Amino acid sequence: MEEQKRCGLRARVYEGLLAAADEKYREFHQGLLPGISGILGVRTPVLRRLAAGLSASERAAYIEEMERILSGKEDGPLPCYDERIIWGLCIGKIKSWTEAEPHVRAFVPAIDSWAVCDLICGSLKAAEKYQAEAWEFIQPYFKSEEEYEIRFGLVMLLSHFVKEEYLERALALIDQTSHPGYYARMGAAWALSIYFVHFPEQVMEYLRDSRLDDWTYNKALQKITESFRVDRETKARIRSMRRKSTRALSAQEQL
Repeated sequence: MEEQKRCGLRARVYEGLLAAADEKYREFHQGLLPGISGILGVRTPVLRRLAAGLSASERAAYIEEMERILSGKEDGPLPCYDERIIWGLCIGKIKSWTEAEPHVRAFVPAIDSWAVCDLICGSLKAAEKYQAEAWEFIQPYFKSEEEYEIRFGLVMLLSHFVKEEYLERALALIDQTSHPGYYARMGAAWALSIYFVHFPEQVMEYLRDSRLDDWTYNKALQKITESFRVDRETKARIRSMRRKSTRALSAQEQL
């Protein structure tokens, strides 16, 4: 069967991606994203420039085309890794939450790696301006059974809600994380480490009674001790809080 072709604006953007592809970077990035195919090897700053080079109307058209393809309403190859990044960056530039929300909702099922997840979370400018609306939007994702949907919620927390008014609620959401997926648990550990930097006393108190599984709890401690913003004395105290686990770790968990 002949491979489906990209057309119009999508083809033009794809040509720009191919022109900017770096084979050595592709090989390096592939190692960070095991199991993800179709990585062209375009560096993130270049991806940002390509997205920024589109006009507002072009970004809107690109978003709509990606949504139609992913939903099966339009023929064409599924977006590759780099196209998903461009897609997410285009959504991130939408200033109104009311306008951005349906596109974020449509994008989340397209998240198939930690890199795609983390980039769109950090790029959503509207979430900063419309905090209450964005907070309500992410709540259902913490109850999802999908690994990357849970990670999406967790990375949204550390990207936009490391603020005192959200602290208690955020810790409660992190504490309920129980998905066995590596990237969901890593998201919880990462979020806790970020909250600890800003609210050490409150997070320390939380850690004493945390219901997190041993691996996620210990990984959170590790990430806290890796922070340059935590002093040596506190790091020693954190290391002393490690739990002993009798469960054998997978190769991925040992990283």
